[in-house]
Amino acid sequence: MMRSLGKNRSHAATVRGRETALPYLLIAPTVAVLVALSIYPLIYAVRISLQTGSGEAARWSLANFTRLASDKFFIEALAHTFIYAVVALTFEFLLGLGLAVLLDRPLRGRSLFRSALLIPMMLPPVVVGVVWRLMLNPDFGAINGTLKGAGVNTESLTWTASPVLALASVIAVDIWQWTPFMFLVLLAGLQAIPQEPYEAAIVDGSTAWQTFRYVTLPLLKPAILIALLLRTMDLLRVFDQIFILTEGGPGFSTETVSLYIYRTAFRFSDFGYAAAMSFVLLLLTNIVSVGYIRLLQKQEAA
Repeated sequence: MMRSLGKNRSHAATVRGRETALPYLLIAPTVAVLVALSIYPLIYAVRISLQTGSGEAARWSLANFTRLASDKFFIEALAHTFIYAVVALTFEFLLGLGLAVLLDRPLRGRSLFRSALLIPMMLPPVVVGVVWRLMLNPDFGAINGTLKGAGVNTESLTWTASPVLALASVIAVDIWQWTPFMFLVLLAGLQAIPQEPYEAAIVDGSTAWQTFRYVTLPLLKPAILIALLLRTMDLLRVFDQIFILTEGGPGFSTETVSLYIYRTAFRFSDFGYAAAMSFVLLLLTNIVSVGYIRLLQKQEAA
């Protein structure tokens, strides 16, 4: 009897042990992949950013970070990045908001227009870069060909080869591709607004502009902040489109921080300095993101 009771207790303990271990066994592959692809590379990047030299001559130092303050190419790339982000974000927001307000109304063919607007966003950035590079070609591109057909002199319109026009060209391509994203988020926000405030505004005799300013915009602020947050994070680390369109040129006129990091690491093999730049860019992105999140929290608490 005692032996049977002991065996039952032992079996119950074994079952409980297996049940306790099962969740850990199930998440173990995911944790292993996370460590291999995220945590270990992060630790390695921190280590090489804090080292100068290589091999036995390597020593711990903050030289890679202090070097950034005197690197005029990094400062210029940072300026290009912020100009790119501010200009593109402004136009994408304004165009996206205008399209969202327009297509939120009951118009004929509204579903078709909505679907067509989302096409650029669905295309891979590399494909967009290649297509627009061909379209912006000054000799046989569709842009100059259309302008020539309209009687415009296009000899000076070397879109991606001109230091003046190159940055404007890559910003225009970004606006073309990502305005639909802003439109989609803002349209979802508009459709989530209840009808009661609009009915109250009509009763109070508000004009269309007053209703938009004092009813629509305040209620749309959470969606606006989310859209701006997501696009700002993408814009600050932009790489693929500019790399395909201009490769940072002509000269240094469209070089962004991400491109400069790539060039420093894979063309000049200065991985420690590239890692330091990456962490500075990460810090700046986090600062901007925290600002958006705090605004969003204030809006939700109001």
